[in-house]
Amino acid sequence: MSQSLAQIYVHIVFSTKDRFGFLKDVAFREQVHAYLAGICKNQDCPALIVGGVADHVHILCRLGKVIDVSSLIREIKRDSSGWIKNQSKSQSGFYWQGGYGAFSISPSHVPALERYIQNQEEHHKRETFQDEFRRICAKYSLAIDERYVWD
Repeated sequence: MSQSLAQIYVHIVFSTKDRFGFLKDVAFREQVHAYLAGICKNQDCPALIVGGVADHVHILCRLGKVIDVSSLIREIKRDSSGWIKNQSKSQSGFYWQGGYGAFSISPSHVPALERYIQNQEEHHKRETFQDEFRRICAKYSLAIDERYVWD
């Protein structure tokens, strides 16, 4: 077989530094989400949906054939952080957290995850980011070290 094919869906989750609400303004948040989707596209990892609330983002994308997850996330954070800081003086202290979560998604689960990401505002009226992240990690049987996961 001479053709290389890949269809790997990845759910990426990360927060702002110390979960500070840098993305409180909904219009600005939507611009950030669009910018994040653009970075994914430029990395040949098309985003199906980007969403989140004031203190974190969720990205559902297809991982490209020539990039690994950590490189994709490094590019997403580096590029978007610089762009966000340049948008206004109020964003000059913006940073993403150092870590991230990246979870594989079955194609059959994509529609449900898209709905979940689309409804983040409503969802986070009932659950904090920390509890959400703990729950997602538990679903994937990933142990987290509370001393280091919340930077």
